[in-house]
Amino acid sequence: MAARIRETAGDDLEESHEINVTPFIDVILVLLIIFMVAAPLATVDVNVDLPGSTATPAPRPETPIFLTLKSDLTLAIGNDSVPRPTFAAVLDGRTKGDKQTRIFLRADKTVGYGELMEVMNLLRGAGYLKIALVGLETLPDATAPATSGGPAPAPNGGPAQ
Repeated sequence: MAARIRETAGDDLEESHEINVTPFIDVILVLLIIFMVAAPLATVDVNVDLPGSTATPAPRPETPIFLTLKSDLTLAIGNDSVPRPTFAAVLDGRTKGDKQTRIFLRADKTVGYGELMEVMNLLRGAGYLKIALVGLETLPDATAPATSGGPAPAPNGGPAQ
């Protein structure tokens, strides 16, 4: 609090025109403590098995460029295998140097997330920022047709016995 020692002996109290910032600092410190406690609780550490997408697929361009990351971590543009050192040059040749071309990235199910991110960083390093991830389209009811010689799906939608 701002206080002043009286220089006169009168009973009149003098007004202080200085702002008292102590309550403001107290409020800021309380908010700081609340956010410091709440920030670690905002992160999510939950293992999740993501489902397939049932959304309507976006229309593909006339000549899409597919980049495939195979299970042995080799890259292929279209049907041609491409070594990583010459990857950017081959991709520039396929897109005719147009960095705005959308690249459709496919990866084998067994490929780890880190390897997929490395390929995305290769694309970013080559200047291609429009990347579409390709996945299998699944039906909304998710019932697979029976194949010859394989087990038929159970009638109640559960696992086949």
